[in-house]
Amino acid sequence: MRIRWKKRILNFKRPSGTSRGVLKQKPTYYLILEEEGKIGIGECSPLSGLSIDDRPDYEDQLDTVVNNPEIDLMAFPSIRFGLEMAKLDHANGGQRMIYESAFSQGRDGIPINGLIWMGAPDFMKSQINDLLKRGFTCLKMKIGAINFQDELEILARIRKEYPASDLILRVDANGAFSPAEALEKLKRLSELSLHSIEQPIKAGQEAEMARLCEVSPLDIALDEELIPVLNLVDKKKLLETIKPPYIILKPSLVGGFESSDEWISEAEKLGIDWWATSALESNIGLNAISQWTYIKNPNGHQGLGTGSLYTNNIDSPLEIQGEHIHYNPNRQWQLDELL
Repeated sequence: MRIRWKKRILNFKRPSGTSRGVLKQKPTYYLILEEEGKIGIGECSPLSGLSIDDRPDYEDQLDTVVNNPEIDLMAFPSIRFGLEMAKLDHANGGQRMIYESAFSQGRDGIPINGLIWMGAPDFMKSQINDLLKRGFTCLKMKIGAINFQDELEILARIRKEYPASDLILRVDANGAFSPAEALEKLKRLSELSLHSIEQPIKAGQEAEMARLCEVSPLDIALDEELIPVLNLVDKKKLLETIKPPYIILKPSLVGGFESSDEWISEAEKLGIDWWATSALESNIGLNAISQWTYIKNPNGHQGLGTGSLYTNNIDSPLEIQGEHIHYNPNRQWQLDELL
């Protein structure tokens, strides 16, 4: 078995704002596994300031994996996921066909939410109008970076025109609220018939988050809270302590599919629902996450619409049709730059 890695800088079509800053570029890495004439490709996609393996020695760790692919990667979840993805790809013929299903055969799609990035109110409104024209019935809006009253007014304007029966609205605060102000903001947001809010306060405040989940009039979904929790015992403890209505799984950040399956198993025991999202991977990672998501048969809209963010993404069979992501087996992967 031969393994090598390659770095690629993904360029956003336009700057994309979150409460943690504005994104213009996104580095990602590919593990390329070659054996018996087959090539498996996995994507390692750490997020700056968020992944626990956003570390100066990241590329050194990739070198170590090349020489010893059986090394313990618990502290490097995105590399762990990339290697898992490459092995699955190779084992299934090296054609990026990670999981066989109606989705990967091109016979079914996955409903996805439309994503609204932060920015000036007019920019956010233009994104909303575009997504609604394209047929999206579930929108997710990033909040926490501009004036909260402006965000409320944008949401209120949407809700006035589109009632909850016609349009699902989710918001993602990325931990932007302080514990002292969070409940009051959640009350105001709940007046707009929102579906849920992701990570209202910063991760690592379990007691505060548990209190919010207990008293909030708006359902809370844990996102960043899951990232540093690496073993099954701690996963179970976190969910039993906080008791959120939802968890959100980003395989690149939580250590891959096996780790995500553990989260799902423990959540379902407690009646906690979940959905999956990409974490700004290129189409290599997005494809694998989409195929895995489909076979898990989750409820509702998934966060898998990030493939069109970049000017230099890898051309793939993935397509967005209306509010669904599809895999078109008649389209070819364009992998010359990787291989």
